[in-house]
Amino acid sequence: MALVLNVSLCSTSKPRLSLSNSNFKSSTLLHLPLPLPLLGFNAKQSRQPSQKLTFSLGGSVSAATLAALLSASFIFVDPALAFRGGGPYGQEVTRGQDLTGKDFSGKTLIKQDFKTSILRQTNFKGAKLIGASFFDADLTGADLSDADLRNADFSLANVTKANLSNANLEGALATGNTSFKGSNITGADFTDVPLREDQREYLCKVADGVNPTTGNATRDTLFCN
Repeated sequence: MALVLNVSLCSTSKPRLSLSNSNFKSSTLLHLPLPLPLLGFNAKQSRQPSQKLTFSLGGSVSAATLAALLSASFIFVDPALAFRGGGPYGQEVTRGQDLTGKDFSGKTLIKQDFKTSILRQTNFKGAKLIGASFFDADLTGADLSDADLRNADFSLANVTKANLSNANLEGALATGNTSFKGSNITGADFTDVPLREDQREYLCKVADGVNPTTGNATRDTLFCN
């Protein structure tokens, strides 16, 4: 397969290397800025009037050099990798992810971003989730027992059939269509959690126990009659 390198020189720009394959039905070009020494030109030559040189790929440019140039030309930043969700859990992005059944038990996940993630049957038992965001997340069947959920955001989250026993939710947000239907809240502390009236009434029907960390009775934190 014949390969031809085209080098264009002009007085106002760096030389550029074009790689073309004459056997392709449509020409495929790769433009690379090259330093003059690599091509065997000096500064004086670069100041000459614009000219075009064509030479075949051969001994003057080794295969290793060409491979290095081609590799450099394909270095780019994937927009997906530029996303800064994640939080302190290593460098893993946890926002908008399917984390079904993943084990986060006992981990420190302060201010972790779980927005819009699927967290079905995910294990957060005993995890420190202070200020974590579960905005619009699906926590169906998740284990949040004994978790520190102070100031966590559950706005629009689906927290149905979850285990919230002995969890501390002081100051957590639960605005919008947040649902705790079918969840175990024995010993959970809902102090200063802004709940919709229908959710508060529902939780009062199943509320029981005392939170082992705060010493507050679950029914008292929900203002149950």
